Amino acid sequence: MTLTADLVRERVRGTILGRIGDTPLVPLRRIGAGLRGELWAKIESANPGGSVKDRAALWMVIAAEEEGRLRDGAVILDATSGNTGIALAMVCAVRRHLAQLVMPDKVSLERKRIVRAFGAEVVLTDPLEGTDGAIREARRLAATDTRYAYLDQYSNPANPRAHELTTGPEIWSQTDGRVTHFVAGVGTSGTIVGVSAALRPRGVRIVAVQPDNAFHGIDGWKHMPTALRPAIWDERAADELRVMATDDATAMTKRLAREEGIFSGVSGGAAVAAAAAVAREQPGRIVVLIADGGERYLSTPLWE
Repeated sequence: MTLTADLVRERVRGTILGRIGDTPLVPLRRIGAGLRGELWAKIESANPGGSVKDRAALWMVIAAEEEGRLRDGAVILDATSGNTGIALAMVCAVRRHLAQLVMPDKVSLERKRIVRAFGAEVVLTDPLEGTDGAIREARRLAATDTRYAYLDQYSNPANPRAHELTTGPEIWSQTDGRVTHFVAGVGTSGTIVGVSAALRPRGVRIVAVQPDNAFHGIDGWKHMPTALRPAIWDERAADELRVMATDDATAMTKRLAREEGIFSGVSGGAAVAAAAAVAREQPGRIVVLIADGGERYLSTPLWE
């Protein structure tokens, strides 16, 4: 079935899940100083599960419930680089579903522990195969046991639908319709595809950012030329495709903390670096999505 924002709100009324969305939009005054365009950041770490993935996770679980896929004993299954796993584990804890999340063993210790804290089971895969290896293992598990309800965030239409009906309209409202550009990274691509559906018809320019090579260090993002392509990804959703180097992403992540007081994961730094490049070249009100917070990366070299 096709979900609506009203239906999802009704299903989670009176729980912590009702706090998903309506995240802050704040100006980046120091990083944006002297640029042609204004820089504004959508702070998705303000979601209860700590990342933008709360939105898609909630919508995918509600969709599965409405479709009757979560019968007694069903186990929600998905592959994740970490944030969707945390979000699904949280949603499943509230909605009383079992969850099994497949993650590459290279994800940070914090993300593994948070998933387990919410009561989900973690399956770890070869770190060298990244999220593509986790996807292949999730597909294998789903094919071997009928208990699994494989949500598959990379092809699930509820993923971009969540952003079309929540993230995009929030940005439009928070800017009083003055947003001119939207910048975000590409992982599953749900954020870009969904926000594009909401804002591009209103004249907003959509900028999608990927890592500049296959051996990158930007957690949650995909280098599309070499990765398993998400079924929901469509390059036509973006007006502009940009790439970002890991070193530049790391440098901007540290600037965000020290200059703006925004503690972000490296994907947030990557997105802001790309948005700053856009703002150097073009005037307007440029909104960039910062997907998560830095707390879940404290054990990684980023903050050593």
